[in-house]
Amino acid sequence: MTNLLNKNITSEIYLIFDLDGTLIDTDEANFLSYQEAVKNVKNIDLKSLYNDDVRFTRDKLKLIIPNLTVQEFEKIVKIKVNLFQKYLKYTILNTFILEHMNKFFKTNKIILATNSHKMKADLLLNHYDLFNLFDKKYYKEDYANKDNKYQHIINDLNINSNDIIIFEDNHNEICKAIDLGIQSENIINPSIKGEKIWINL
Repeated sequence: MTNLLNKNITSEIYLIFDLDGTLIDTDEANFLSYQEAVKNVKNIDLKSLYNDDVRFTRDKLKLIIPNLTVQEFEKIVKIKVNLFQKYLKYTILNTFILEHMNKFFKTNKIILATNSHKMKADLLLNHYDLFNLFDKKYYKEDYANKDNKYQHIINDLNINSNDIIIFEDNHNEICKAIDLGIQSENIINPSIKGEKIWINL
């Protein structure tokens, strides 16, 4: 990562940042929100059912509590969304990534490409005073019914795939970016702990 960002990056290059797991570690806050919501609706201790280190998702909720009704599921998700602000203190800003954002803030276009809904993403951005760092923001709502968020962004901005550097931690999203012709050496998969990790696919 350091080698890549020390290269001659011209002002035409767009820097595209994922949010959850890349710029901000939200896993603990996400799980705690689900845990309280499940307790509220089903009076079940979610932690006793789920001990995985992988991010907890709506799909995992359905798997570990298969007898959830549609109404219960929707209620849990709604409560979880409303609870997330309560657990913001359990999120962690990746200061290593932020350092590089600030480095290129005045010379390059900085783009947010998150799979989070706008309400939650904006909550995080405002919490860490990051909202104004981005030239444009793309949220989950922007790619509704679309398979590839990076395809949508490339089309919307009318840019070449060679003019992009992506910061992304999700393996599936990385593969989709590479399928678009974005070079793997221009995709950075940073650990929230600040480790410099190269993509090697």
